[in-house]
Amino acid sequence: MSDLDLDDLRAELADFAQPERKGGRTPREERIIAGFEEVQRFFDEHGRAPRHGEDNDIFERLYAVRLDRLRTLEECRSLLVPLDRQGLLTSTEIDPTTVADEMDTDALLAELEGAAGEPEITELRHVRSAAEKRAAEEIANREPCPDFDRFKPLFDQVRKDLDQGIRTTRAFVKDAGLLKADIIEGQFFVLGGQVAYVADVGETFRAPNGENDARLRVVYSNGTESNLLRRSLQRALYKDEAGRRITEPDAGPLFASESDDEDTASGTIYVLRSKSDHPLVVANRDVLHKIGVTGGDLARRLANAKLDPTFLMAEVEVVATYDLFNINRTRLENVIHRVFGPARLDIEVKDRFGHPIIPREWFLVPRFVVDEAIERITNGSISDYTYDPNTASLVKIR
Repeated sequence: MSDLDLDDLRAELADFAQPERKGGRTPREERIIAGFEEVQRFFDEHGRAPRHGEDNDIFERLYAVRLDRLRTLEECRSLLVPLDRQGLLTSTEIDPTTVADEMDTDALLAELEGAAGEPEITELRHVRSAAEKRAAEEIANREPCPDFDRFKPLFDQVRKDLDQGIRTTRAFVKDAGLLKADIIEGQFFVLGGQVAYVADVGETFRAPNGENDARLRVVYSNGTESNLLRRSLQRALYKDEAGRRITEPDAGPLFASESDDEDTASGTIYVLRSKSDHPLVVANRDVLHKIGVTGGDLARRLANAKLDPTFLMAEVEVVATYDLFNINRTRLENVIHRVFGPARLDIEVKDRFGHPIIPREWFLVPRFVVDEAIERITNGSISDYTYDPNTASLVKIR
């Protein structure tokens, strides 16, 4: 056979050759890519990278932390640079020094867990097992609760606790968050847009799959109830993207007025006055205050105030600061915003990219009222009060 014939044969065989297989990524790499794709979708929807900042949506802040870590981890950069069509990994729009909470590699991967789904090609997708179908039916088969009047005060108190920051809600992380054994009588969850209360846990029995289970009586805030398995509730909470666990209330004051030797400094409440020349600010400068909580250095937090819409794109003056000890800063901030919510300033400013922003931490409140609120936060009595703009004073909630 001539060389020409051999060349023709090679060309013909090439047409039947299997294409080079792409992929071969590890589950770890798939999770990293899936997490990055979520950030990319945010960019496509909003025309910008996600940003840090207390006034931004919690998911945007989460994406911003994620992006910062992806930028700094060489393993992630080498994997993602070929996929980075928007230049997110090289952009300097987000300043990594503004990140409040550091996340190591393991924490990032835990946060990305489940974003990509299971990588096995043999797994059937979008096909529910018989157990999952039964669980869905149990959740759907709710009946009117005949003694709901007995439970309604509990739901009212939980709502009040959430509004005041005494309780918070926690999302679930599959395989790491909620175990069946963690579902006990007296717990509250958010499921299907309703608050769910575990009113009773029946006797434990052995399920067909060999695991222990129990029948629950779950009462919902809309006056219905369901008699479902503990495993069914667990599955439903994992599948509900808005599903949450409602924490137990913490006893005692939010923070101590003085630190003991064993206390750990947790942050600072700051009260600021704006130097903005916005007409609304100028007209109310003496009673307009930004009240916030930070866990970092306040001077560093305020260094670029004139470039931050949170600070009205202007320099600020520090009016007062209060040190915090052994405190959940998020819960405290929620309490402050709940108390002064009726006096929140309604103002819109544009950030340096021209996007409209509505800051949420500026309040039309006299300084002496702020001092009283801090004192009541310290002694734990603030939960009984709210701010009345008509009398410019804290009033007891009846």
